[in-house]
Amino acid sequence: MMKVVVEQARKRHIARIVDFQIAMAQETEEVDLDRETATKGVSAVFDDLSKGQYLVALENQQLIGTTLLTPEWSDWRNGYVYWIQSVYVLPEYRGKRVFATIYEHIKRLVMQHESLIGLRLYVDKTNEKAQKVYEKLGMNGEHYKLFEWMK
Repeated sequence: MMKVVVEQARKRHIARIVDFQIAMAQETEEVDLDRETATKGVSAVFDDLSKGQYLVALENQQLIGTTLLTPEWSDWRNGYVYWIQSVYVLPEYRGKRVFATIYEHIKRLVMQHESLIGLRLYVDKTNEKAQKVYEKLGMNGEHYKLFEWMK
């Protein structure tokens, strides 16, 4: 039986997290990320914790999944919402509840801290597999529609 441990990522995980980000961008959006830019972006989170925090899923000390949590202040609710971003699980571990384990860990964090009030994530409209996973975990996509502008 697989034993997955979720913990806060450390700087030693940066190179592997970058690998995961590059793989995810290619797989989900057919985007080729520049490794140097991605490395700087991932490293920036470790250098400035106000940007967020990475969590890693490990099995036998092998990094098999990761996600980035970024805080957003909600004046309506007087607390922080964690945005779940950059979710990636190695293909051979999908369907084995790795993300569910990460998600349960994040929910426990929210329940333990009064200043944390909820979770949000966004998903590519065409990524139906991920949407089904999120729905199965009790999330819904009925309330907001995401708009963006990117330079």
